[in-house]
Amino acid sequence: MKAREVLEKAKADNVTLLNLQFTDILGSLKQVTASIKNLYDILAYGAWFDGSSVEGFARIHESDLYLKPDPNTYALIPWLSSPEGNTARLICDIYKPDGSPFEGDPRFILKKALKKANKLGFEYNTGPELEFFLFKEGAADLSPIDSGGYFDLATVEAHSIRREITTALEMFGIDVEAAHHEVGKGQHEIDFKFGDALITADRLLTLRVTVKAIAQKHGLRASFMPKPVMGMPGSGMHVHQSLFDIKSKKNAFYNPNDKYNLSKIAYSFIAGQLHHIKGMMSVLCPTVNSYKRLVTGFEAPVYISWARINRSALIRVPQWFEDKHESARMELRCPDPACNPYLAFAVMLAAGLDGIEKKTELSEPVEEDLYEFDEDKLVSRNIDTLPSSLFEAIHEMKKNKLIHSVLGDHLFKRYVNIKTREWNEFKMQVTPWEVEKYLDI
Repeated sequence: MKAREVLEKAKADNVTLLNLQFTDILGSLKQVTASIKNLYDILAYGAWFDGSSVEGFARIHESDLYLKPDPNTYALIPWLSSPEGNTARLICDIYKPDGSPFEGDPRFILKKALKKANKLGFEYNTGPELEFFLFKEGAADLSPIDSGGYFDLATVEAHSIRREITTALEMFGIDVEAAHHEVGKGQHEIDFKFGDALITADRLLTLRVTVKAIAQKHGLRASFMPKPVMGMPGSGMHVHQSLFDIKSKKNAFYNPNDKYNLSKIAYSFIAGQLHHIKGMMSVLCPTVNSYKRLVTGFEAPVYISWARINRSALIRVPQWFEDKHESARMELRCPDPACNPYLAFAVMLAAGLDGIEKKTELSEPVEEDLYEFDEDKLVSRNIDTLPSSLFEAIHEMKKNKLIHSVLGDHLFKRYVNIKTREWNEFKMQVTPWEVEKYLDI
């Protein structure tokens, strides 16, 4: 949409308040609320805010930043509708006083990565599968809303809440493809149609806030924490990815003459991600808790490999219907829903493009169950593993020049600093497990 269309739409929708939304470095949604009477000026000029108050953004002496809304992100917020007037949201880009993009804006980082893909002749599409838990609010422990399993109907309440979330998302213009119960008790998944990575990242933010808002409305607590309960499955965010040729509009990953129906571009893209995966991990799996999920025994992958049907592999090439060539894609299975989607998609794209530019050779697929491999067999097959902690992931990130260049000096240094501080806070904790284990030594 254009600014004029937003003004007309807001008037027709009886909007009285605007939520101007953006994310900090960690992917937490932030917002500034403004009156509808300021919409014209906000669309034309932007809205100032104090960047020094946002995690990882700017120092005190360089704190002035402003938000510039993306008109295409205009939408009514369903749960804030009122006879007195409705509330709309606009997702914003962040700018410095001189009018240049703020280099610490995660949305800018993704737009910069997409611009490079466009120069190489590609459009980058993503389709995430977001898992989350619904817990009973106020319980003494984390008590799941239901005891269902994979694809179970579970309870009428859980099904109704998923339906309400789906309806709200569709009011935002998000086409939900599937919603179902996941493996864990109280665990659910919502998938929406794949598309342009920037639009998809915007939609991920919308999905997270929608799930939390609807859950709160029902007296529940929604959590995107990667591993909230010991002994239960963790929550992942598998990301399906593909490149489309800008000129022909055809899927650049598809080749009908290949045994996997994959092109050389697809193989190099996968090889690039496998090559850089260790350096990407503190962005894809950004918390101390993320690495409690990445252990053997569950579906979360830890071995750096790829396959067609093997779900223990890090990258999988899903099946698609023979006449749907546009569905050719690869699926990265390690990211989790705690990540900042703008940064996650940016580093994933950059790694894949690096593989294409360097014509990186892809290793042979591993179709056996990797969880059955012992250490000797892993070594003999040259299969490496992901970092086992946030500390290791930060170390790998600091060594990776590509990730540094994608994030830029400003954001890279602040991200490493924030994550190092987080690890240092964690390593000083004394947990109940340690007390029980060691108190009587």
